[in-house]
Amino acid sequence: MIDMQLEGKVAIVTGASRGLGMAAAQALAAEGCRLLAAARTVENLEKLEAANPDAIRACPCDMKDLEAVAALPTQAVHEFGQLDIVVNNAGIAPAGSFLDQDDEVWDDVFTVNVTAPAMLAKAAGRIMVEQGSGKIINVASTSGILGKRLLVAYSSSKGAVLQFTKSLAAELARKGVQVNAIAPGAFVTDAQRAVLNSPDILASRIAKIPSKRMGESDEIGPLVCYLASPLSDFVTGSVFVIDGGESSQM
Repeated sequence: MIDMQLEGKVAIVTGASRGLGMAAAQALAAEGCRLLAAARTVENLEKLEAANPDAIRACPCDMKDLEAVAALPTQAVHEFGQLDIVVNNAGIAPAGSFLDQDDEVWDDVFTVNVTAPAMLAKAAGRIMVEQGSGKIINVASTSGILGKRLLVAYSSSKGAVLQFTKSLAAELARKGVQVNAIAPGAFVTDAQRAVLNSPDILASRIAKIPSKRMGESDEIGPLVCYLASPLSDFVTGSVFVIDGGESSQM
């Protein structure tokens, strides 16, 4: 077993109440991290904290409330005494024809998917630069690489996250802070409920994936832990695609 050297580290994970965010939080906690688990769904956060009372603190937070988002790093330091890792996972993906969607949809998607992660990274980055170390992990999507029909706002926002990651990585590299992105493909999460509930749609979706299956949430945990670990100190500005090979054949 590889020691990820995460014992005693402190993290913030957004969108931690379900899916990939919850899996990331659980994986970090299992490696010895203490963390703030932030999301809107209080009930799920409380269950997550109850299952990991020594490591996880539930932190209800709406990603549209940018002041609350920017305050998370200070809250983490107050709670745990330090901050070493940020996992920007929270996101929304309203589907529909771009030409027919209300303008507010675009604004909401960019607020939650781009501006909130940026404000969190800025507030956390100041703490990390001062201490000379830190890890910022932005969860993007293969939609930000390929673009998806009926997901124009989402795809555009995740493309922005990828460029934000690369630019911030270049800016902070000399200050001891690494910034990387993960671009998941199709995973078995609540966000894929419409796909999972329709055998025909599910079969069509899986047919596009060389691995012939969707990913399981806990498969993202080891990658998050690696990027959060000192073992990845020479890795920055990178995008790690985890999609069963789907984007490799496009």
